[in-house]
Amino acid sequence: MLIGLISDTHDNLIMIEKSVAFFNEKKVEVVLHAGDVISPFTVRKFKECRAKLILVYGNNDGDRSNLQRMFSEIGAQFYWPAAILELDGKKTLVLHGEDSRLIEEIASKNMFDLIVSGHTHEKHVRRIGGTLWVNPGEACGYLTGTSTVGIYDSSKHDVEIFEL
Repeated sequence: MLIGLISDTHDNLIMIEKSVAFFNEKKVEVVLHAGDVISPFTVRKFKECRAKLILVYGNNDGDRSNLQRMFSEIGAQFYWPAAILELDGKKTLVLHGEDSRLIEEIASKNMFDLIVSGHTHEKHVRRIGGTLWVNPGEACGYLTGTSTVGIYDSSKHDVEIFEL
């Protein structure tokens, strides 16, 4: 199963559109968004996503009730403070990730196959025991100047980060 990974879109409609088009082209089955969507008006760009969309709130997400309502209208699911999922037999944790030491501690317990976080805007892939911890970087491109997303392949238990 191919799973799209995205975080920190920060209302950048152009990059949301590019990310959704990329995920649609790659035929991912699920897209995991690790927070900081920001505003409800972005839902119109996510609406084109053909994959199941699962999001967690980030520290900058405002108007959570309208985010929840509008994303649920397109069939997406919002979680807080984290989503614990089983995807293609892989136990998965999605959270925004303000506390990297906590994530590292959770990863070291081998409770999850995949942990997806955001917040730092810096892409990284790290293996801790049997856990793959991925931050796909920032889709918005505001802080690093690079817009990135990831695709996790559950059959290989591996991820690739792509620049948009």
